[in-house]
Amino acid sequence: MPNRSAKAKNVRRFGVELIGSAAAAVVLMSALAAVATVLPKYTLAACFAAIGIYVVVIAVIFILGNPRRVAVADEESVSPYLGDIMTDVMTNMSLPAAICSEGGIVIWHNGAFVSLAEELGVRGRLRGTQFSAVLPVDFADVSSDTGEGVRAETDKGSVEHIESYRFRVNGRLFFMVVIHDVTESEELRARLADEHTLVAHIQIDNLGELLQYEQGEYRNASRDVDEILKEWAKSSGAVLREYDRSRYIMLFPEKYLSDFTNRKFDVLDRVREIRVGAGMLPVTVSIGISTLGETLAENERSSFSALDTALQRGGDQVVLTTDGGTEFYGGKTKTTQRRTKVRSRVVASELASLVSRAGNVLIMGHKYPDFDSIGSCIGAAALARRNCGNVHIVVETGDANIAPCIEHVRALPEYSEMFVDEATALDMVRSDTLVIICDVNSAAHISAPSVAESVHDIAIIDHHIRMADAPKNAALAYIEPSASSTCELVSDMLEQLYQSAGVMAAEADVMYAGVLLDTKQLSRNTTSRTFSAVMYLQSCGANSETAVDFFRAGLDDFTSEARFESNVTIYRGQIAIACSSSPGEAKDRIAAAKAADKLLSVKGVTAAFAAVAIDGTVHISARSSGSINVQRILERLGGGGHFDVAGAQLGGADLDRALHSLKEAIDDYFSENETKKSAARR
Repeated sequence: MPNRSAKAKNVRRFGVELIGSAAAAVVLMSALAAVATVLPKYTLAACFAAIGIYVVVIAVIFILGNPRRVAVADEESVSPYLGDIMTDVMTNMSLPAAICSEGGIVIWHNGAFVSLAEELGVRGRLRGTQFSAVLPVDFADVSSDTGEGVRAETDKGSVEHIESYRFRVNGRLFFMVVIHDVTESEELRARLADEHTLVAHIQIDNLGELLQYEQGEYRNASRDVDEILKEWAKSSGAVLREYDRSRYIMLFPEKYLSDFTNRKFDVLDRVREIRVGAGMLPVTVSIGISTLGETLAENERSSFSALDTALQRGGDQVVLTTDGGTEFYGGKTKTTQRRTKVRSRVVASELASLVSRAGNVLIMGHKYPDFDSIGSCIGAAALARRNCGNVHIVVETGDANIAPCIEHVRALPEYSEMFVDEATALDMVRSDTLVIICDVNSAAHISAPSVAESVHDIAIIDHHIRMADAPKNAALAYIEPSASSTCELVSDMLEQLYQSAGVMAAEADVMYAGVLLDTKQLSRNTTSRTFSAVMYLQSCGANSETAVDFFRAGLDDFTSEARFESNVTIYRGQIAIACSSSPGEAKDRIAAAKAADKLLSVKGVTAAFAAVAIDGTVHISARSSGSINVQRILERLGGGGHFDVAGAQLGGADLDRALHSLKEAIDDYFSENETKKSAARR
């Protein structure tokens, strides 16, 4: 209580002084009034002047003798604002503290603040100087602090954490600033982050292909891969263990991750240089890494999921998942065949089980559907109808591109009420609804995203590379980029479950058309599994002539294709880029795809792109002869697909800007590959 008593005593003394000064002035004025009648006028004026001088002198003495009374004027004392007790507390704080005006002027500080300033090389009077003259930070950031503090790195190598607290006195805004030296804690945090253990799951992609060669050659290739992986692990202080044939797990400190990404995971290129067999087949590996887990166990599970994504994208790549999203590295070779009849049977049985437990089933493809999308939806409906009595396909029935297919199956009683639009499908959603998504796995390209977002159970059947925004919690995800089409995958599943009685003839016709579309009439991307699917569909009654009739184009379609073919440029000496200069219609998407197909037949063209603007969106179709990964190029534009068949949609962009972005993506692709080749040579 002594401070409070002293303060009260000061107040009393101030009152006595003030009363005394006022009394003296009153006495003088009274005396002057008494003699005013007998003194001449000039003498009276002199007396008034003397009185005025006296008052001024008294005021000056009063003010100079009491500096606390003008603390606001000279901005040096904080006692009138905080009180004596608070002032003593702040003065004796071990942490540097200061009070600043709204403009960042230091008006008070404690001794620790002086010591900090001297350590940073700032000497002399600190009051009245800018706060930023002591610490290298913009005071606007300090004054706008939201409670998390502001970080400042000094020239002396220290790291200061600055916290500010605002308060107002008589309408004026002030900031109390407290500074913490967090250098050691920052160094410790950085060291812990660097030493945080991450997990990488590694798998040799094409082991099945290697096994067809001599066992001795397989051993040599396996040994070479093992040596490359061990060398890579040794360079990063990692622990590498082979826990199964062709499968590895690697534990490494997180501080090496930035070096891996800067080098674009060049371990993929070193492994790819290993070739076996008469055909010189390259060996490839897939790697999954994640930084999302807080514990080692969570990191292991998350990295295994990343490896699964890498395999579903075709392999020969690294998938890295972080807080900022998913990053992809590699993917330079074409997808190899991985699925087996056993896997098809297991997946088909699991899908049938999901359907049987569902109250109703909604099936959908991708936006702007083609024959493969609608054909696979019809095939999935054929499977679902056997296990659930309430099945519908969500599609825009007015789409001219698929209208012939819809009308072909709508003649069947089972399909008379099968097709519904998105709004109607939303009304059908229940707690036990199952959504089957065919021929697409990107959430951005699903034909009815609002329906997919409204249900709990989702099954995905697709032959495109897995996209970063694919639904994470799908009950079933059958994504096989090695398949020629999604219709091929669905046909394989139906064959495993129902043999030749799986689909009706009209259903088989549309599915057959889907296979023909994505294989360019069975001339590209075909395997023995493709022809097996075709044979199965034919055994179910598919008619090749009927399927081909779906492809017949009218005169308008023929004219649309001609517009692309008459506007072609060759970029980088080997890439054909065609575009339709006039605004297009929905049907022009098919025309663009056909134009890209035809351009591949031009001598010297290794990849072709066709672009058309439709209702404010630029649609790009891409095809490759097999040497250029068009999927990686269009992925930079938000698209996706296969190594040699891909597409993208650029909303809100005009054709010229879209073509400019496309060329930049092509340049980035070639630049990245050239950088990797140079690094490999070194």
